[in-house]
Amino acid sequence: MVDRIRSSNPANVRGTALVAVAVVCAGLGFGCGDDGGTASGGSQPTTSAAAPKPPPRAQPSKPVVDTRTPEELVAAGRATYAANCIACHSMNPAADGALGPSVAGASLELLEARVMRGEYPEGYTPKRPSRVMVALPHLEARLPELAAYLQSVE
Repeated sequence: MVDRIRSSNPANVRGTALVAVAVVCAGLGFGCGDDGGTASGGSQPTTSAAAPKPPPRAQPSKPVVDTRTPEELVAAGRATYAANCIACHSMNPAADGALGPSVAGASLELLEARVMRGEYPEGYTPKRPSRVMVALPHLEARLPELAAYLQSVE
């Protein structure tokens, strides 16, 4: 077969090599299709080990108490603000940004409504009518520290 490959033109050599690789892979149990890793017409390898048991169901956890000092909350909130908010709001939360208004002094209630649901609390009058901000639900755990920081800015 090697002599036949050497005498063939380069296009046929590549095709023959691919077929050879496919045959070797099939013999080792690697499939090339969506048949679960078996070669065409082959069967699944059997094992004597039992299927792993699913992990036990998690018990409801108690609420986590935040033990950080007010200074630590403000510092964490500053970092959260810098990483997520300054693209639209100003680097200084007391100043208006290019897209978003100043947010210094924002309450946790306002942050929950705007950041989690992209809406305003009932009775709140927006500073800008644009409503450009989208919900950012991945920040849910960071809202208390973000509120602490924004309320510390004057």
